[in-house]
Amino acid sequence: MTATAASVPLTLAGTHDEVLSLSATAALAEFRAGTLAPSDLLRATVARIEAVNGDRVSGINAFTETMFETASAAAAAADDAYVLARRDGSHTPALLGIPVATKEKHGIAGHTLEQGLAACRGEIAESNHPVVDRVLAAGGIIHARTTSPEFSCATVTHSAAWGITRNPWNLAASPGGSSGGAGAALASGMTTLATASDIAGSTRVPAGFTGTVGYKAPFGRIPGMPPLAADWYRGDGPMARTVADTALLAGVMSGRHPLDHGSWGPHGIRPDAAQATGPEAVAGLRIGLDLTLGDYPVAPSIRANTERVARLLEAAGAEIVPVSLPWSTEQISRTIFAHFGHILGPAMAALTAGTEAQLAPYTRQFIADAAAAAANVSLPESLALDAAVQKDLAHAMSGIDALLTPTQAVEMLAADGNYLDGIDVTDAEGGVWHLGHYWEGHMTSPFNIANRCPVLAVPSGMSGVGVPTGVQIVGHPFDEGMVFRVGAAIEALGAGTP
Repeated sequence: MTATAASVPLTLAGTHDEVLSLSATAALAEFRAGTLAPSDLLRATVARIEAVNGDRVSGINAFTETMFETASAAAAAADDAYVLARRDGSHTPALLGIPVATKEKHGIAGHTLEQGLAACRGEIAESNHPVVDRVLAAGGIIHARTTSPEFSCATVTHSAAWGITRNPWNLAASPGGSSGGAGAALASGMTTLATASDIAGSTRVPAGFTGTVGYKAPFGRIPGMPPLAADWYRGDGPMARTVADTALLAGVMSGRHPLDHGSWGPHGIRPDAAQATGPEAVAGLRIGLDLTLGDYPVAPSIRANTERVARLLEAAGAEIVPVSLPWSTEQISRTIFAHFGHILGPAMAALTAGTEAQLAPYTRQFIADAAAAAANVSLPESLALDAAVQKDLAHAMSGIDALLTPTQAVEMLAADGNYLDGIDVTDAEGGVWHLGHYWEGHMTSPFNIANRCPVLAVPSGMSGVGVPTGVQIVGHPFDEGMVFRVGAAIEALGAGTP
């Protein structure tokens, strides 16, 4: 079954549409002015969920849990806080009254922390994840929790525990993964903001496939939950429908946290705070363009949309500099699985011991692939593979301000796909390539290897199969402001408008 592009987002008949189409920044302005109440936005959001989320078999199915009762109480309290603030000029927190859907792996004390796994069925979080603490402290209203694949280890979002999550733009397609529920919820108007995570593209892949915005911050900038927070490929992050909203949530989530020893930097500072946000902001910048990151076989519509984004930036005054990274999909795959083989794979194997028969096929394959990689590549050798990728990227970005590249090479993944035998991709010249691992259909994981680089994923248009496409803006290590500066310009230029 296929949803038409016209049905997404925010096209329900009725009075809720105008409210649901508001960005977080616009809604906050209306809250402060008294022209909209948080309860109004929450009621519209709940109505949208009840109307379009559907069931776990054929619906969008973006959520593992809804929390409407507690969210309604929080919204009523936010209503009162804005009345008081208008009366006495008191300060209101950064997200006060904004609906935020959190990924299920971002534990909430007293609620499930199952991560889609039979081995974790019935497990209850004893404390809040750091990003949950940050969202609640900023006044965000957590009204729902989003789906992911088992242990967030796939770029599709389906599991025996939670069913199939589908792309609102095309219900036969996956919204990507692992933060697929977040992307689907945002694209269909069922939340204003969402939390996500990213160890090989799990924020940027669903952003690309759902026409939303996702941010992979430099490692440690957004605190995680020990012990896997120490994995230098990973990170938690924000997703939203606009660049400004993504920056807003990034600022709330970022900064040192006592639970994560590797977290760093100030809290509450938006990464775009000192940057202009219009098209004029890119005038004079040198932006590198690499359409293939070596030999990724990029689908024609994705390549064309990426080139169109580059032309718009050039028309706005940026200098577009051709870049050719010397990578291969085989090299990147070997590098990331060597890493996973020494950290994530063993953690998953230990956690799921005794329940292997209940695992999804993609999870069993991930554990096996990671174990095989670890048997062939030692941890010191894995670090050397990382360093080679990082060196190539540093050389390619010398003399440019940011790098522009597609987010995905493939136009879509099937919503219920496992892709155990890899995936076929047709490139821009009409050649058909068989990729040995479906993860090679995404162009995100090189920047988890180079995980001190900030990366912002923004929409670039539509593919030929009715699924959005996206581009990534890659910055120099720790240069967060630059990627938001370029991303805001791309958005202002209308580059991602379907």
